[in-house]
Amino acid sequence: MNVVTDSLLSIVVPFYNEQDNAVLLTEKIHESLAGYNYEIIYVDDFSTDNTRKVVKGMNDKRVHLIELKKNYGQSLALAAGIDHAKGEYIITMDGDLQNDPSDIPEMLGYAVQDDYDVVTGIRQKRKDSLVKKIPSKIANFLVRRVTNLDIKDNGCALKVFTRDIAKELNLYGEMHRFITLLAHLEGAQIKQVPVKHHARNAGVSKYGLERVFKVVADMMLLLFIRKYFQRPIHLFGIFGVLLIILGGLINVYLLIVKFGFGEDIGTRPLLIFGLMFILAGIQLFTIGIVMELLIRTYYESQQKRPYRIKKITVGGESS
Repeated sequence: MNVVTDSLLSIVVPFYNEQDNAVLLTEKIHESLAGYNYEIIYVDDFSTDNTRKVVKGMNDKRVHLIELKKNYGQSLALAAGIDHAKGEYIITMDGDLQNDPSDIPEMLGYAVQDDYDVVTGIRQKRKDSLVKKIPSKIANFLVRRVTNLDIKDNGCALKVFTRDIAKELNLYGEMHRFITLLAHLEGAQIKQVPVKHHARNAGVSKYGLERVFKVVADMMLLLFIRKYFQRPIHLFGIFGVLLIILGGLINVYLLIVKFGFGEDIGTRPLLIFGLMFILAGIQLFTIGIVMELLIRTYYESQQKRPYRIKKITVGGESS
């Protein structure tokens, strides 16, 4: 096997009730990464079966087990594993053996040799039910159309990250499904490669239709962050001004009716709407100003900059 890097790799895998898959997955990772320097980080998301016992029973020095105090969900389980990871490259994958560890060396090659920040898989001949496929296709379509980020398979868990990008990701809710978009927002250079996909080896899927609504809500939040996080006044302020203008036009019309034609306007619902539009517009504009001040405070108090620098070159040499 052609080993493309001597750097430490961290393979992060969230586990929830995967007692029948843990040993086989570990064996496949060892087989696929022979010759590499790596650690395996299993994050047990408060399994109710014997997953923790099985992992501990392997007595494998490469395997780290993080046990969460309660079931937080896949996003926070991933976040815990990434925070613990020490590798220069951090690899994420599912624990149900649908992802194939044998794809990792090729993906790693793109990250190391071609200087990509994220290498993400596109599942070929996906072995999932329609309950999982249809919402996934809808979400992928919406992300492509709204963000202009042409990611064909946002839901593929098999990904290779550089350490810097992985550590900057803020995962919560169902954000693990949009982890590639989060990396893109951090300025990551992204490569997509076809990967194998297998039917679940054992256990049952934890995916249900109720998660579709969570995914949609998280995607809307991401889109807001992408477009307006640094300048919220551009969203709230514009809507506020439009409502004020609309309310003003309504009231001007009513004044003309009142004083020009002598008609009674006190009982007209349109008067209420005009006043409500003006008040709502003022509130939205005020919210935009307050959020603008909060964003400035956020960056200044934590000495953060609203940009990320990948590399600085001075006289032809990186510094």
